[in-house]
Amino acid sequence: MSQAAPEKRSADRTRGVILAAARERFAADGYERATIRAIAADAAIDPAMVMRYFGNKEKLFAAAAEFDLRLPDLSRLPREEVGPALTNHFLDRWEDDESLKALLRASVTNEAAADRMRQLFADQLGPVIMTLADPATAGTRAGLVASQALGFALCRYVLALPPVAALSREEAIAWLGPTITRYLTGSLAD
Repeated sequence: MSQAAPEKRSADRTRGVILAAARERFAADGYERATIRAIAADAAIDPAMVMRYFGNKEKLFAAAAEFDLRLPDLSRLPREEVGPALTNHFLDRWEDDESLKALLRASVTNEAAADRMRQLFADQLGPVIMTLADPATAGTRAGLVASQALGFALCRYVLALPPVAALSREEAIAWLGPTITRYLTGSLAD
């Protein structure tokens, strides 16, 4: 039997332990305060191993920031329900995932994190919007929806801007839903 299979399993397991520790540390401390040394301690390995597998903190963060937005199928909803449904979904994601909030905080000051956030929304939100809108405007629509989702999340969950943070879920959906519906289904004349 070849030694490659056990070695591969061990490498995969080590990589997984490092990523799990990194996700927890980035969520707890944010990008700037999380250190390779702390992540290695959490994973119970030598910091050199973290560097061996990921190269540097930015690459580790990019690898740890693998998120599935779990976007719903909006194509079967009535047109006026698309924005509220997507708003409700984003509220669920932001409220249930500290790592996603950590990525948002880091993306404000770190180019690797900002790139990861851009990629996340382009890769996951773009295709959903392509099912709802004219492909010629889908990119713009996706960018506008992302501006609402990310701007709201920044103000509510990172900056804790009082008027936005104080909104109930129902109020947030009532305010954002129609705007997102317009971005997804409206025309420039609307």
